[in-house]
Amino acid sequence: MKNLIAGNIARYRKELKLTQEELGKMLDVTFQAVSKWETEQAMPDITLLPRLAEILRISVDKLLGYRAFDPPASFLDEMYGREEYYGGVNPSPECLRVIALMPPGNRLSLLEIACGEGRDAVFFARCGYEVSATDLSVNGIEKTKRLAEKARVPVNAFRADIFDYRLDRMYDIIYSRGVFQFIKPELRGEIIEDYRKHTNTGGINAFSAGVMKPFTAPIPDIGVPSYPWRSGELLTYYHDWLVEGFTEYIDECKPGHRYGHAFNQIYARRLA
Repeated sequence: MKNLIAGNIARYRKELKLTQEELGKMLDVTFQAVSKWETEQAMPDITLLPRLAEILRISVDKLLGYRAFDPPASFLDEMYGREEYYGGVNPSPECLRVIALMPPGNRLSLLEIACGEGRDAVFFARCGYEVSATDLSVNGIEKTKRLAEKARVPVNAFRADIFDYRLDRMYDIIYSRGVFQFIKPELRGEIIEDYRKHTNTGGINAFSAGVMKPFTAPIPDIGVPSYPWRSGELLTYYHDWLVEGFTEYIDECKPGHRYGHAFNQIYARRLA
C-alpha cells in the first residue's frame, strides 16, 4: 500500500502543479515530510488523509489505491486521440438554454463536468463566462485547451475523474451532459449533493442522464458499464430547488425503430 500512496500523492500533486512545499503548507507539514511520503520513507498520518485527498481532488479510496478507472480513460483517450473532433466543435443545444437562464453579463463562473473535447466549454467562454472544465481523458483536455487557444478565450481545463473528484470552490453554473449514466446508483446522491452545495444561491445545475426505454437502443459503455436512470429520477434530487426546465428526448431516434438513446435533461436553480 505504501508504494501506491506514494505514487498517488506524487502523481496528483504534479497534475495540480503543486510543489512539495506548497502541499506541505496546505497540510501544515514540512516539504520534507511530503518528500518522505512520495519516496516511501514514511506514511502520512491517518488524520491527514481526508484533507490530503480533498487538496488532490480525489477520494480517500483513490488516494489509498482502492479504486482505479484506467479502462475508461484508455477508451476515451483512444476516441479523442484522433486529429478530428469526435463530437464536432459546435456547441450542444443545451448551452442555449443555460445562456437564457443565466446570461453572462456579470462574468459568471461555470464548471463543465466531463467536457470531452471542449466544444461546450469553449462556447461558454466565448460568450463571456469564467469557465473551468474537467474530463477523465488527457487527450480530451489537450484538445479542449487547443480549441480554447484557437478561439482566444481562457478555459481552465484539467483532468479529473467524475467518480472521485469533489469540488473545492463555488460556481454559478455547473453543467454536464452525456456522462451521468455511468455513475452507479449508490454514488449518485453523494456526487450530486457535492454539486448542489458548491452552487451559489441563484445559480443553476444543468445535467442530462441517459434513461432506458423499451423502444431505444442500449446505452453504449466507455470501458465501464452504464447504469441508465429511471425516467424522472433526476427530478428527485432537486425537489427543494426551482426546476426551470425538465425534458425527456431521444437523440437521433427514428420512430418505430430501436435506434437512438433516451435522455432526461434538467435545469434547476438554487434559491436558498
